[in-house]
Amino acid sequence: MQADRRPARPGRSLSRRRETPLDYLIFMGPAMILFTALFLIPLVSEVFYSFTNWNGINPTFKMVGLKNYNKAFRDSRYWTSLIFTIKFSICVVFYSNLIAFCWSYILSKDIPLRNFWRALIYVPRIIGGVILGYLWRFIFQNVFVQFGQWSGIKWFSQAWFTTQESSFWALVIVMTWTLSGYLMLIYSAGFTAIDATYYEAATIDGASKWQQLRCITLPLLRSTFTRCLFIAINWAMLLYDTNISLTDGNPFRTSEGITMNIYESAFRSNQMAYGAAKSVTFIIILVIISFAQVKLTSRKEVEL
Repeated sequence: MQADRRPARPGRSLSRRRETPLDYLIFMGPAMILFTALFLIPLVSEVFYSFTNWNGINPTFKMVGLKNYNKAFRDSRYWTSLIFTIKFSICVVFYSNLIAFCWSYILSKDIPLRNFWRALIYVPRIIGGVILGYLWRFIFQNVFVQFGQWSGIKWFSQAWFTTQESSFWALVIVMTWTLSGYLMLIYSAGFTAIDATYYEAATIDGASKWQQLRCITLPLLRSTFTRCLFIAINWAMLLYDTNISLTDGNPFRTSEGITMNIYESAFRSNQMAYGAAKSVTFIIILVIISFAQVKLTSRKEVEL
């Protein structure tokens, strides 16, 4: 009887290499160093200084306990800016996700120049926040006004940064225009992950386009909705650069976001410890909102 001369598989003759702590250190070390240097250390320092009277300049300071937090809770302007930020975020999250979903739904179809339209819609995200604010300030004060005078539509020709309501909607328009392109790419990835056989079976069964959207697309995109809502909430709540370059809090700081208020206290007023207390309070509120959103929207997610 001849011996079996089939070549052995390469994996059989080699013992599986075990991971060592050095492997984890090599691959995770740089990321952990950056995370510690850019996030953990500043966060711990911020919490520490919030219990002091440090002004950001003098090298000496004293511990004052919860004095800064008590002052922040009694600061009506701080809570006004927080309420403004929450209202602004609700509008931005709703409109940006709605527009992004509609764009991605349209571009998920086989239409000419599909990738070109995706790139064109994403372009606003490439423009920096400060430049974006100044660019749109010119559009609101010149282009919109001229168009409104030419067309007779008073909504366009209004003085955009002279009232609280118009400044609010100007910020909402700019942030929605910027964020929807980025969210569109995430929704497009979610559409791509859905197996086409679901739609084929539904079409054979006589389901309409609306029924397919309601019974197939929306349930299978629940995890994508969770991600997009989380991103939109955090980006809207943390808005600063576009806020300062577009409205600068005008008129009379009624369009001032929470990050602008914290910056005003910490740097312009040289109350670093007080600004740190405001920032810690805001971080806690943001974490609670984010976790609540993820908890609510991640229910009944469907695995693809």
